[in-house]
Amino acid sequence: MADEGTGVRGVRLATATVLAATAGLAVGAVALASESASTAAAAYEAVVYTAVGGLGVAIARRRPRNPVGWLLQVIALALAANAVGYDVYLRAASSGQVDGAASFAAWCNGWMWLFAIVPAFTIFPLVFPTGRPLSPRWGLLLRVALMLSVLTWFGTAFAPGPLDVAPDVSNPFGLDHPAVEVVGVVGFGLLIPTSIAAIVSLVLRFRKSTGTEREQLKWVAAAAALLPFAFTGLGLRDDETGFLLLMTSLLLVVAAVAVAMLRHRLYDIDVVINRALVYGSLTVLLATSYVGGVLLLQLALRPLTRSSDLAVAGSTLAVAALFRPARERIRGLVDRRFYRSRYDATQTLAQFTAHLRDQLDADALADDICRVVEDTVQPTHVTLWVPTTGRGAP
Repeated sequence: MADEGTGVRGVRLATATVLAATAGLAVGAVALASESASTAAAAYEAVVYTAVGGLGVAIARRRPRNPVGWLLQVIALALAANAVGYDVYLRAASSGQVDGAASFAAWCNGWMWLFAIVPAFTIFPLVFPTGRPLSPRWGLLLRVALMLSVLTWFGTAFAPGPLDVAPDVSNPFGLDHPAVEVVGVVGFGLLIPTSIAAIVSLVLRFRKSTGTEREQLKWVAAAAALLPFAFTGLGLRDDETGFLLLMTSLLLVVAAVAVAMLRHRLYDIDVVINRALVYGSLTVLLATSYVGGVLLLQLALRPLTRSSDLAVAGSTLAVAALFRPARERIRGLVDRRFYRSRYDATQTLAQFTAHLRDQLDADALADDICRVVEDTVQPTHVTLWVPTTGRGAP
């Protein structure tokens, strides 16, 4: 019991230390970015990093032997440290005084991203949610990924010449040897297919999973589906809006990981996905109908009036009338396509309810009840007890 208590205190102390360091670095990044970037964007970024670290702490304290919570803390700490390193150099460069501290910060920024990218895209897919790789072969891939990470870090941190983030600063720790750059390029080049293989292992885990593990993977898959849109927004709008969209998507993915690991309302994921599909499709349909209705009515009413108020009012009324039937129609389509078993069970119950009104034969009714239970619940065995006068009998 004493060893267990010591272990719990050690976990709490370690997680509290990492979270405090993450929060301190995030606040420092906000203070440093006040002269070089939007304070609001930097503050939101700091909130996201601290929230990611906090969720990692919650997971690590509940499941200390599972590396998922610790990975989230490492990712948050690395992102916060990376932001501080960049802002320290940028602030010094804007004042024209790039000293040794600024050069060191730029050097750290050049390789600190590895401690966020590798855990997020390689280690995490291999061990989520059980904390272990899918099989011993995938465990070998994990060891290869760690080795490649070390090679990439060495080749990046000690490459001679100017730093990527600071072209005017020569690497203070650069090693003048051609093998250093080769090691970095080879390590990073092999990390890319390794990360792809790790994501493939997560897909295979989902296909083989059942029960609780499948629901955990559903949460993360649903949240990760937003990441392509976030990266697209960042590419189309290379500004604060795209970056804030990316930060929000990151926070949603981490929140989904926390729900999956802590198993809070775990089985609500089907409801979340269903509502997202239904109301997402409904929003697109109604928006398209509204815009199309306004344009068509404007063309139709142009001979009578030049005002567009009638077209807007008519389109609004049409969309309002379309809302309820469109929602029911889309919900039915989603249920049939993605939730076929539940849709079939609902239809079976509806048919049984209608048939129940006309069924008077007790034996036939008992057979119908057993059939409906088998079709909807799919139990391994069904036994029906029919009460008789004074006692129960099978």
